[in-house]
Amino acid sequence: MAIFAIRTTANREEQVLDFVSSNAKKRSLKVFSLVHPHGMRGYVFIEAESRQDAETASQGVPYAKGILPTAVEYKEIEHMLAQAQIQINIKKNDIVEIISGPFKREKAKVSRIDKQKEEVIVELLEAAVPIPMTLKLDSVKVIRREGEEEKEE
Repeated sequence: MAIFAIRTTANREEQVLDFVSSNAKKRSLKVFSLVHPHGMRGYVFIEAESRQDAETASQGVPYAKGILPTAVEYKEIEHMLAQAQIQINIKKNDIVEIISGPFKREKAKVSRIDKQKEEVIVELLEAAVPIPMTLKLDSVKVIRREGEEEKEE
């Protein structure tokens, strides 16, 4: 088992991950994981049983420019993976404040949480018609839990 780096077009890493993943599934290749470290542009990492599996999975993928000639040691990318351990402290029906984007400072109610994508689906409280919006987890903060009463004095 080895880790290989695939060079990609900058800002197209997520698309490359999707294409490589579907290629590996379709062809039943021995690809174990795909990683795009946060903040690293132009590269994705593929963990495969052999270089041949990694090359086959990335072959013909748009925005993939090829695999680097040598395998990457785990210790070289380990520090990039540590920050992926995010603790999610948002629950369904929580009242949150949007802290970034065009709806900044608006209050919303959480209707669903997608832990895999690190996204939360909310509905604005003061909107005439409730419209679900998908936001990144780091663009909202919890201001009130379900069941807690707002204390007004």
